[in-house]
Amino acid sequence: MNLQPFLENDTVQLIPLQASDFELLYQVAADPLIWEQHPNKNRYQREIFQNFFDGALLSKGAFIIKDKETNTIIGSTRFYDWNSEEKSVLIGYTFYGRNYWGSKYNPIIKKMMLAYAFQFVDQVYFHVGAENIRSQIAMERLGAKKVREIAVAYHGETEKLNFEYVISKSE
Repeated sequence: MNLQPFLENDTVQLIPLQASDFELLYQVAADPLIWEQHPNKNRYQREIFQNFFDGALLSKGAFIIKDKETNTIIGSTRFYDWNSEEKSVLIGYTFYGRNYWGSKYNPIIKKMMLAYAFQFVDQVYFHVGAENIRSQIAMERLGAKKVREIAVAYHGETEKLNFEYVISKSE
């Protein structure tokens, strides 16, 4: 499974993240309200976002999300922790500019990513911060099922409580 393919539909492009994308993506991420329910509430700060961005590059599975209608960067997401033996992968580290919250974008993007992933895996997992009610609701709307609570350490950060959700290929 290539964790960083170029993915596209009528609405968006998922473009493999490059080091040169930092400033464009930080313009979206600099909004403190994006991170208010996230386990790391200070990610809007440049140096903390830099750590997040560095982890995204190292993952070799991260994307910038471009709105095709406006030709603007609206956020980021990634594939990570592909397990070929268990036939599973995670989708996460997703954030969008507030103008895109509660819109068609998250379901469209996640369904595109799921369609791609299910060519290679049987299970797709998601980690959602325990306080991130918006993302928990979004997971349930996608049909994901909460399977456990787990401590997750994001790149260079301390462990935080997350809920793990799963969508199976058979569903």
